[in-house]
Amino acid sequence: MSASPLRAIPADFDRAALAALDARLTAIEAEQHVRILLAIESGSRAWGFPSPDSDYDGRFLFVRRTEDYLSPWPKRDVIEDPLEGELDVGGWDLGKALKLLLKGNAVVVEWLTSPIVYRGDARVREALLDFARTWSNRTGVARHYLHLGDKQRRTYFADGKPVRLKKLFYALRPAAALRWLRLHPDAAIAPMHFPTLMAECDPPAELLPLVADLIARKAQTREIGEAPLPEPIVRFVASEFALARETLPPRAGPADPAARVAAEALFRSALRAG
Repeated sequence: MSASPLRAIPADFDRAALAALDARLTAIEAEQHVRILLAIESGSRAWGFPSPDSDYDGRFLFVRRTEDYLSPWPKRDVIEDPLEGELDVGGWDLGKALKLLLKGNAVVVEWLTSPIVYRGDARVREALLDFARTWSNRTGVARHYLHLGDKQRRTYFADGKPVRLKKLFYALRPAAALRWLRLHPDAAIAPMHFPTLMAECDPPAELLPLVADLIARKAQTREIGEAPLPEPIVRFVASEFALARETLPPRAGPADPAARVAAEALFRSALRAG
């Protein structure tokens, strides 16, 4: 794969935070002896519902030097960078990401589709997206969203009291993703950007103005802000999780053997490109 630089930053992005994040990524490459293939924003800023004080959640995929993969003492497949102010940066080895994709890990899928890209290789990302579209375990992705969202619902919605806006979205977004997957039976990659996801999942009409209002309020409210629990949202979340529990297979099936062949070829191609 020949390099094709990739970068997509919103015009209103904080330039000081962007410069600090760019510098941290460059330092990680030098300190860890890795090559970052794709670095994106993974938090509420990329989901489309940030608060004024939202952190910058930089996530990346990387490959190490060839000799590091040939050692009897393999290096870690995760890089964790301590939180510095508003910056939270971390990444996964490409091999780890490919294995998780085959299990239906929705986190990897979202990284590949984030609308905010700090740096990367467009051809590598497209190759990974093609791989995900072909081989990602759709049942695994759906069960990932069910587990993630239902846990939030049980934890924060049980007593019917006002909830932190952040927690409300963390149950609503997985519910919308499950609905999107149900309405798109031939697809395994739901939109990461929440307003796009809502627009494409054909939600009840009463839900759209409520969600738009919550997004607008969250943009003006600190993360600790609370709001009453709208009944249409409660019904939507509960019904989507209940339907998923009834219709999804109990577990994701094993990966197609051909998928491992494709994953190995993709990994080796990315490694050679360095």
